[in-house]
Formats: sequence, C-alpha cells, structure tokens
Amino acid sequence: MADSNVTSLFRSTAAHSPSMAALARESDGTGPVDFCIPCNPYFPTPAMFDDMAARLREIITYYPSSADTITAELCNLLQLPPSCVAMGNGSTELITWIDHLMVRESLAIPVPTFGRWTDQPMETGKRVDMFPLQESSGFALDLTQYAEFIRKRNTKVAVICNPNNPDGGYLHKQALVQFMDAMADLDLIVIDESFLEFADAEVEPSVVQEAMLRPNVVVLRSLGKNFGLHGIRFGYLVANPALAGRIRSMLPKWNLNAFAEHVVFILKEHGAEYAQSLQQVRRDRLDMASHLSALPGLTVYPSQGNFLFVRLPVGAEGTVVRDRMLTEHRILVRECGNKIGSSSRFLRLVVRPQTDVRRLVSGMEQVLYGTRRGAAVPELGTGTNYSSGTAAVDRLVGATNGAGMQNLAAQALATGTSGVGMPMQAPMQMPVPVPAAAQMPMQPQPVPMQAPMQMPQQPQPQPQMPQPQMQPMVAAAQVQQMPMAAMVDQSNGMGMPMQAPQQMPQQPYGVPAPAPAAPPMPQGPTPTGVPARNGLTAAQVRGATSPNGMQNLAPAPATGWPNAQSWPNAAGMGQAG
Repeated sequence: MADSNVTSLFRSTAAHSPSMAALARESDGTGPVDFCIPCNPYFPTPAMFDDMAARLREIITYYPSSADTITAELCNLLQLPPSCVAMGNGSTELITWIDHLMVRESLAIPVPTFGRWTDQPMETGKRVDMFPLQESSGFALDLTQYAEFIRKRNTKVAVICNPNNPDGGYLHKQALVQFMDAMADLDLIVIDESFLEFADAEVEPSVVQEAMLRPNVVVLRSLGKNFGLHGIRFGYLVANPALAGRIRSMLPKWNLNAFAEHVVFILKEHGAEYAQSLQQVRRDRLDMASHLSALPGLTVYPSQGNFLFVRLPVGAEGTVVRDRMLTEHRILVRECGNKIGSSSRFLRLVVRPQTDVRRLVSGMEQVLYGTRRGAAVPELGTGTNYSSGTAAVDRLVGATNGAGMQNLAAQALATGTSGVGMPMQAPMQMPVPVPAAAQMPMQPQPVPMQAPMQMPQQPQPQPQMPQPQMQPMVAAAQVQQMPMAAMVDQSNGMGMPMQAPQQMPQQPYGVPAPAPAAPPMPQGPTPTGVPARNGLTAAQVRGATSPNGMQNLAPAPATGWPNAQSWPNAAGMGQAG
C-alpha cells in the first residue's frame, strides 16, 4: 500500500474517511483491519452470509418488493404499527427528508456529532445552532444547558444523538422524556438512536413508544450499524402517524433494495444470534477500553456505543497517527479533526474482537512511543499540504463568524491555536487530567487512569509574526503548583486555565496580552447557511464554554455499566431464547 496513494485518499474526503473499497483498490485488493466503520463484527453469522451468497443471483436479478411490504415485515418483527414507521435507504436518506420537510429555519445540535446533522441543514440554507460539548466534562450533554441554549436562540428544531457519535455519550430515557416535555412547543425534536442497540445502561432505553404519542418527536434508528451491514443501506424512523406518513409519502416506492428485503425477512429466524452478538460487543467494549487506558497519556471516554472516543497524548497529531497506523500496520482508524467541535487530538475507535484489539494496541504503542513509552509522535511539519482537522472549520466559517467579525479564522491560524481554540504551549510534566464524566462511579468501572507523562520539554519556537491580542491565562508554572480542585474551578470548560486576575504580573513568553472589548453584536436575523450569533462558529465552538443552566430541568444522570447480560429491546425486537 503506497503511502502517497493512501494520504491522497484522505485529502479527497473532507467529511469522512475513504471507503473500504477505495482503500482495497489502492492495496493488494484486501482492506485493512477496520477500526473506523462502526458496525457489528459478530452479525450476520457466517451461516447467514453463506445463505445470502447462495441466493446472490436471485437477490440481485429481480426487483425487490415495495417499500410498504418490507416495512410491514419489519414492523411485524419489532411489534410497531406500520403507520408510525418509515423505512429509508440508510438513515442519511431519512435525515435528508426530515430536513427538507420539517426544518423551517433553524436546527440545534450538540457537537461533535454525526456530520450529516450539521451539514445537511446548512446545505439547504438553514441556520445550524451548534451546542459545544465540553471536553472537561467528558463530552457529556447537559440537557438543562442545552434547553437554555435553544431558548436563547429561538431554535425551531432540536436534535439529540443517543448514544452520541463520536464520543458514545448516553442519556437515560427519563431525562430525554423530561426534555421532550419541556420542548413540546418546538417544531420538531429528533432523537437519533442509531447506536442504541449497543447500550446496556438500561433494559429499555428507547423513546420510540413516547415518540408515537407526541406531535413533534421523531426517533431515527439504524439497521446497518447494529446488523453489521452498512453496505445494504437501510434504516427507519418512528413517529406519530402524521409525521411518519409525511416522510413516507415522499419516499420512492422502491427505495429499498433486494438485499435489504432479504435480511429483513430472515431476521426473525436469528434473534438469538443477534442478541448474543450485542452482548459480545459490550464485553469487547470493556476489554478494549481497559487495554487502551493502559497506554500512557491516552484518555478513553466512557461509551455506550460500539466505539470508543480517545484523546491522544500531548504532542501526538491525529492525521500522523492515522496515516502511520494505516501504512505501517494496515489498521484503519477514524481521526476526528474534521468533526466540528473536535480536533486532531481525538480518534474514534470501533469496538472489535480481542485479537484485533491486541494488534491495535501494539500498533499504537509503536506509533505513539516508538521503542519506548513516553515519546509521542511529533506534530505535522509546516510543509504538509493537507489540513489537520480544519476542513470543516474552513467550510463553515468563511470570511465571518456569523456576527460580522472579520478574519476570525485567520486570527486563530496566526495565533497558533490548538484544536480546542487555545494557544499551544510546551507539554507540561504532569498527568493529563481524566475527564470529570470518566470519574463517575460505574458498574463495573471502566474509568481510564492517566499515567504521568514522561515526555521531555519541547523548546518554544520563536514567533514569526506579531501575536494578536487575547485574554491572559494562568502561567504554566502556576498551573503545576495549583491544587487539582483549584484547576477545575478555574477551568474554562475545555480543560484549559481560565482568565487570571488583572493585577497579575506580566505573563511569561507564550501567554498573550489582554484583548480589547468585543464590539456589540449586530441586531437582525442571522444570514442563512452560517451559525447563529454569540459564539457559535466552529472556531468558537472549540474554545467556548457552555451557558449557565436553567433550573427547571435536571441534568442527565451519569452513564452506568449494569449487568452485561441484559440487552436492549428498544424497538420490540423479539428476545429469542
């Protein structure tokens, strides 16, 4: 597999990783070990694949049945009324129709998240209000603050992904129902449950039953991810008959292919194997989190999806790690620098069997630390000709930040900001703090323990251009002497020190001087196709703190890890014995 061919594939796909087919064409015809595409590695079973292979000619030769026929069979399996269900050619087709038919002006979405929820509405000229999930809280979504965010911006549609992609954050059913009650006046609430089958925090985590009774709630569910069949392209939504019928009426009569029909009609014979596959994925998730957490400087966030969100050690750059893992170890990982609200310090790693995980950990050790642990890979050189996680920012921000302030992106670039919008500093010889959410008690507890960094101090490069004025920060020496509780109190929500008092002595080199007061925000509507005002551009998302929460909603409880023998029966999938 030629290095130049591989990197060119990533340069040509700004929003996603290259397809497995494209990677296979650039190699010897076989793809790498896939830790990128989040599907179930244990389902369908080998016997099911043999059955499909034996029927291949029949399946691809003839027209499938109508979408109504296939939907009726799925509803019979899930024990759902067909009038409340619409099936699509993948969840992205349903997201497209939801946007076209039900999003009038604006849509709110926590970030980072699945990219189609930000990109699709912007492509049709809608305002996308992005609510930044905080690294300091383990990217957990606080529904109280999210509700206040929606009210302040008068957003018309709210989206929640549960579990969220890429971090795997989970919200309990009771908290979501409470949120739906508080937001009953919105045009629409979408709960994207594409990865919910892999959750084990509750026995019945889905809100599909509540959605069918409410006038403004749609639940989106995937089949490709949990059945391990991304290539078939099928998914469905559940809503009250009026909403579901509106979507269904716009879909082509034959929008589902014959492979989708075949799988839907054989699922009833394989309920036991499906349940076992989900249980195995959950066991593998705990095992994989434990192995990755042993890598020094690597943070693993709690997840209820079939993937793990990890933060690389200080000094490691995601695109370098991604390319070297692929070219040197034939392992494909998802670098998350092009996800709005994330940066190139983060990877999403799909849960896979233990044999593959051992290969992943071995490759990560060699790429991150070389022959010894503690010497992380360097940053990208200045001569690199492709973006390190800025493609989404460049596309989104443009010349203004939605509030009329010019050259924000250029100022951030000239400052030399990190992926979270803060000035880059030399690595400190102290452990990277474990996110607050990861410190919550779990059953069993998969919390990663951070090993102290053993990296040598890197010399600070001399500036090549004047630094723009920014708010002062606590000096590195003071941070090292500060108790952990004080660091948390003075953090800015992204794990970085907050503004220091004005009477502090002059800061050492690398700490910018105070900035002048920002000009008043302009009045009037936000132009279509750009983020809302008040700090909602992608550049601002990376450094912003969430607003103070309201008191009429309780924050979602911490994600637990209960009995792994239980498995979600979220949409009525029969529990075959």
